[in-house]
Amino acid sequence: MVSQPSRRIVRGALVATAAVVAAALPTAPATAQPNAADALKKFNELSEQASKLNQDHLKAQEDLKAKQGELDKAKGDLANAQKAEESLRGQVDLLTEATNSGANFSQISALLVSDSQQDFLNRMSAINILAADNADALQKLTDAVNAADAATKSANEATETSKKLLAEMDQKKADLDKQLAEATTQYRSLSNTVKNQLAASGDMSNISVPAGTAGRALQFALGERGKPYVYGSNGPNSWDCSSLIQAAYRAAGVSIGRTSYAQAAAGRPVSRGEVKAGDILVYYSSQSHVAMAVDGIRAVHASTEGQPVKIADIDSIGPISGIRRIEG
Repeated sequence: MVSQPSRRIVRGALVATAAVVAAALPTAPATAQPNAADALKKFNELSEQASKLNQDHLKAQEDLKAKQGELDKAKGDLANAQKAEESLRGQVDLLTEATNSGANFSQISALLVSDSQQDFLNRMSAINILAADNADALQKLTDAVNAADAATKSANEATETSKKLLAEMDQKKADLDKQLAEATTQYRSLSNTVKNQLAASGDMSNISVPAGTAGRALQFALGERGKPYVYGSNGPNSWDCSSLIQAAYRAAGVSIGRTSYAQAAAGRPVSRGEVKAGDILVYYSSQSHVAMAVDGIRAVHASTEGQPVKIADIDSIGPISGIRRIEG
């Protein structure tokens, strides 16, 4: 039989052992710190989302600009219609005044007051001309009034659409700013080692390009290596993904759209196995990122915040949703 003091000693030993074991166990997942790989993955996810919102915002700007052009045209049409209406109304007023003054004789009255057959014919000709002029002026006035009404309706509709697009653009800008703030916070959480890896310019060697439009576009894009990525930037000191591609083809004498969405529909489609220098590579199902093929393996692109324009493996950039060839 174990004595009372012995039991107390055993219990104390058990408690102490439990404390040591508890201290040695890992902490709960809720307080675990993310490792470098998880932090980088999260940053890439936030950056991809921000890239999509950036393209959405750019598209909203283009939509608003196009609608503003329609609005300006509608206002111009309205001004011209109102001017024509005013002019024709004055002409109709003059003809009406002439009619009220007795100029619009009937055939019988013309016959009664005519001094000769020739005088009668002259009077009849004047009556017919006046009647034709009056009918023509009235028809033109009616057309002008209808045109003015249509132009007014078109201008009002364009105005309302522009207001909606402006509100939509402001919302997309707010969404983008929020997403950028989250991505920036995540970027700051990365280790200096990871940040330095992201900021590296990569392959800066001289790369030969093919002749022709695609080669000239690629030459421009390669020349921008090392320049920073900035959301919404149009160069020349910084770029986003689609502005770099647009500027590259502009330098080669070809005009393509500003957004990745527009570039995803430019040229003609080619398969992954057909990729060659100058092809536009479109990434993600959202078509929110673009790059330019250097060859069948590598691509040059403006990646995301914290990374310069650089060369990367084509398939490492992200899931490819389409490939477009501008030339050939």
